[in-house]
Amino acid sequence: MAEDTCFRFTVNGQETETSDNKKLIRFLRDDLGLTSVKDGCSEGACGTCTILMDGKMTRACIMTTERAAGHEFLTVEGLSQKEKEVYVYAFGKCGAVQCGFCTPGMVMSAKALFLQNPDPDEEAIKKGIRTNICRCTGYRKIIEAIALARDIFNGKAAIDEEFEGSDNFGVGAAAFRHDVREKVLGYGIYPDDYYEDGMLHASAVRTSYPRARVVKIDASKALALPGVVTVLTAADVPVNKVGHIQQDWDVMIAEGDITRSMGDAICLVVAESLQVLEEAKALVEIEYEVLEPVRSIAEAKAQGAPQLHAHAAGNLNQTRHVTRGDAASALKNSAFVVSDHFTTPFTEHAFLEPECAIAFPYKDGVKILSTDQGVYDTRKETAHMLGWDETPERVVVENLLIGGGFGGKEDVSVQHLAALAALKTGRTVKIKMARQESINFHPKRHAMEGTFTLGCDENGIFTGLDCEINFDTGAYASLSGPVLERACTHSVGPYCYQNTDIRGYSYYTNNPPAGAFRGFGVCQSEFALESLVNLLAEKVGITPWEIRFRNAIEPGKVLPNGQIADASTALKETLLAVKDVYDENMSHAGIACALKNAGVGVGLPDKGRAKLKVEDGKLVLYTAASDIGQGSGNVFLQILQQATGLKRDELVLAPGSSEDSPDSGTTSGSRQTLITGEAVRMAGAEFLKAYHACGKNLSTLSGKEFFAEFFDPTDKLGADVPNPKSHVAYGYATHVVILDDAGRVTKVYAAHDSGKVVNPISIQGQIEGGVLMGLGYALTEDFPLEDCVPKAKFGTLGLLRATDIPDIHAIYVEKETPIPFAYGAKGIGEIASIPTAGAVQGAYYAFDGVFRTKLPLQNTFYKKEKV
Repeated sequence: MAEDTCFRFTVNGQETETSDNKKLIRFLRDDLGLTSVKDGCSEGACGTCTILMDGKMTRACIMTTERAAGHEFLTVEGLSQKEKEVYVYAFGKCGAVQCGFCTPGMVMSAKALFLQNPDPDEEAIKKGIRTNICRCTGYRKIIEAIALARDIFNGKAAIDEEFEGSDNFGVGAAAFRHDVREKVLGYGIYPDDYYEDGMLHASAVRTSYPRARVVKIDASKALALPGVVTVLTAADVPVNKVGHIQQDWDVMIAEGDITRSMGDAICLVVAESLQVLEEAKALVEIEYEVLEPVRSIAEAKAQGAPQLHAHAAGNLNQTRHVTRGDAASALKNSAFVVSDHFTTPFTEHAFLEPECAIAFPYKDGVKILSTDQGVYDTRKETAHMLGWDETPERVVVENLLIGGGFGGKEDVSVQHLAALAALKTGRTVKIKMARQESINFHPKRHAMEGTFTLGCDENGIFTGLDCEINFDTGAYASLSGPVLERACTHSVGPYCYQNTDIRGYSYYTNNPPAGAFRGFGVCQSEFALESLVNLLAEKVGITPWEIRFRNAIEPGKVLPNGQIADASTALKETLLAVKDVYDENMSHAGIACALKNAGVGVGLPDKGRAKLKVEDGKLVLYTAASDIGQGSGNVFLQILQQATGLKRDELVLAPGSSEDSPDSGTTSGSRQTLITGEAVRMAGAEFLKAYHACGKNLSTLSGKEFFAEFFDPTDKLGADVPNPKSHVAYGYATHVVILDDAGRVTKVYAAHDSGKVVNPISIQGQIEGGVLMGLGYALTEDFPLEDCVPKAKFGTLGLLRATDIPDIHAIYVEKETPIPFAYGAKGIGEIASIPTAGAVQGAYYAFDGVFRTKLPLQNTFYKKEKV
């Protein structure tokens, strides 16, 4: 190509040109600063980079500047002011914004649709966004938002100018989320949207084999390339181990050491530009001695298997044994007993925003701008790597916007590497994972092999449960211990019986690591249990609904772990809420129940903390709780408004930072609404005293701070007390799944006891998103591995799209006697995805009589048996 070649095209009405032939997404973001164009996969599979080319939808990541020549492009930034206001209002009114990473792409798909068809019906809207993935909302709220925007553009509806800033913002209000505008219009900053002159870029060279000895690393050719600043190896790492709980994860694999999974980093290349970075990575030469991998639980347990970690004989990572009563005798004396073996796969989180972090030298340490689920956890892991265990405050971590997590961003991924590179170079460094790198690296939902045995008496009353749960935890522990524990403690279901013997084991293999995933191990064990419940109902001669209702926990009765159910318990109410629709469709419907803890519990010091400070006439809330899209930030503001009575525009939520925000714990375990929410309420109550004392003059309190810490102690697992309190609270749910004559899921009714509903708009989106995630787990999502190497790309994971969704009816029930914390709110995050797979299995069993024990379910409308 001639040096004077120039590609000219129009962007948002302005003519522009470049002599670089590169992906259009890079030109739009890096050269023009149009960061509404999100880079979710760079493979054309996710839709986050959707823009318009000559009025038609296209993806910026598959378009080049050369091919762009002569065309006109439109991004969210180029929409008219009226259009921007319509989309902000419609998406906020309908609750269509959660993590927000997909939102600008959805808006541009809607714009393209309206240009073709100004009055699209629901099916046309679904087709119009079918190339855009959303992992948070379940699409329903987005479809409703686009329909509302259509009506406003067509004069059939109008913007309520008062709604966005309405003071009707307290607990129970259908409130407009505080982060809608910045996410819809694309100016909110995720880490990849951070730019700085002179910023370096870094990326890891990762192993070519899941298990191989690294014989030699030769980076000489890469270092000789102009623009390469340095290449770091394990020798440059002060402490070459990290880990969320167990420090068993190598930061980089040293020469002479053995890789454990395809995500392992061998070295870290740091360069002046992305282009140089990619060239340099290709120049690093690594010599391997390839070794046979450990592919499965069976191989991990086999005599003579390679020991993958020195501390784990027999590759056994974690064990749990949960018992109460005498399960063996109870089952022996039961009128009916059913037993089966169940298999569930690894699952990819598929959050829309790949891992990304910025780091730069700061004060006497380093500051990280991150996207993760716990800034204090990231601080701890990074400080450990740097040898700063005694002075972790030298690492400052601040969360920018977070584009989804679902548990997949609890472990450090790029944050610690960015910090290392920043300290070694003395400059600002950005590290972002490519989508396939993310898929290969971050922990998945555990694959399970489990055998479950459940008994009941002649009336269908459960008598006892015996089960053995085996988890494949992959190459590293991550959160394997707590996830295994939760799978075991919740395998009993939300029922009332007292004889259990549950044995749990997790094994190291050379597969990608497994860790936290929405449901936290309970999706696996509840799928198995709820499937068996249907077999017992059949033996007793009663319906699947009836057997669940007869056994359902209720206030004052005792859960299988010994905890007495509190007055807020509403499992029976969720069953009653779906009874009629289940009875009407019993021949092609499935039903399943679930419980899920709120808060870490089991005797651990699970504390929520909040700080309020009066600044510039506003009450500013500081809490390090990560909002990964679930809306906890808005929940806190609504609780604060309820507690203080201040106007909406007098309340501000500060970014979560380990420097000035108190440690509020990880966004995990469905805990933030209750645990940190109660701390916010307590801090608000303290502020209110001072506010009244000063005559309600906010300015007189300038600089004053109000702090609160909430902690409700629980009993450790296996505590020697008659009725241990394992968790502060539990949420409960019942899901009903209905099939049509072709075996397609057409309707889902999801009834939830989440305590007091803080925001009805948000909880509906959480339920719908959780249900769709559960449907994917049951029917379409898989994570194929070949000799421990992932074979899935983002576009082949089996993620459901807008055109695949059934009608999802979100139902929530509230008891008159709530829990005494956070105005009675228990939260919704994880439980929304737990009962769905069991309900789907039950629907197919009712439909065709085939009892399926493996996910994703085979020989269904969605997956036909291979011949």
